[in-house]
Amino acid sequence: MIPILRVHKPGLHTTVQDLGRYGLQSMGVPVSGALDTTALRIANHLVGNEPTIAALEVLGAGPVLEVTTESVRIAVAGGKALIELLSPYRRQLPTFESFCLHRGDVFCIGPVTDMAMTYLSVEGGFDLPPAMGSLSTYTRGGFGGFNGRQLESDDELSLVLSAAPVRDELRFVERRLPGDLPIRIIPGPQDDFFTPESLHTLVSCDYTVSSAVDRMGMRLKGPLLEHARGFNITSDGTAPGSIQVPGDGLPIVLLADRQTTGGYPKIGCVISADLPTVARLRPGNTIRFALATLEQAAEARRERESWFARFRSHIKRSTLSGIIDPITLHTQNLVSGVVGPDDATELGK
Repeated sequence: MIPILRVHKPGLHTTVQDLGRYGLQSMGVPVSGALDTTALRIANHLVGNEPTIAALEVLGAGPVLEVTTESVRIAVAGGKALIELLSPYRRQLPTFESFCLHRGDVFCIGPVTDMAMTYLSVEGGFDLPPAMGSLSTYTRGGFGGFNGRQLESDDELSLVLSAAPVRDELRFVERRLPGDLPIRIIPGPQDDFFTPESLHTLVSCDYTVSSAVDRMGMRLKGPLLEHARGFNITSDGTAPGSIQVPGDGLPIVLLADRQTTGGYPKIGCVISADLPTVARLRPGNTIRFALATLEQAAEARRERESWFARFRSHIKRSTLSGIIDPITLHTQNLVSGVVGPDDATELGK
């Protein structure tokens, strides 16, 4: 029997994502990949995977899944969400901690309450065919991940491992992700298309994440940014975190599924270390920007990698996953020395 996770309900927007598809932007292929690469790497580490292994990215509210293999080791990391075992009995499952589930177990990921997304990693990863070297799903192009789309009911996700290896479980004791406001940006490459006051406005005023946000980009609401040389340019390449400003003067932060080229001027670009923090924001959240230099951006990237090195010191081992397996439980002799009321010897008579 092929080891799979069966999808009972797909959630709001659940896709398979890894760290992205690189080297193909010159042919118009976006990088895609996880919006929050930090959370993805943490979830993978907890189940013993390499950082590059694909996981399920859960936006908004998650799926209901059934285990149809002997056992599977899982970890969920990212935004706060209620993880529940629904069958064969109901109980809450941990986040930022690995645990094992068994054949017939049905579990769900509830709404993510404090961030935009969370990630579900399985030990060994998913047995899916890569598209152009990656398992990342690009839904607009219809390729990668599971059939190039978000999950649907009755999908069956093949797993690499048919059973979880016996080992200690891992727990991230801090249960929080690095990153905070303000979001650091580097001006340009078309900041000269805006009035000098516009760049000052962008870094001195608060903006709000609008409802127009998806994996491609995040439109912000707030003070308008005034163009000095029009709002159309010859299309050129876009970088992750590019801040485009169309004719209405409202900035758009480009995210993982962004187009590879664009014809709106870009007033600045979010530094790579702060991109996961931006991606976690939800409609209605406030965002603030601050100017940074290339040297500061490089140092922030080094600090983020240093955080991952320190992160391992906050990983604790436990011999139990906290999940009771009732089938195994019924095979164990958990009580010894129990005697009947008529056993005089054992009662000390």
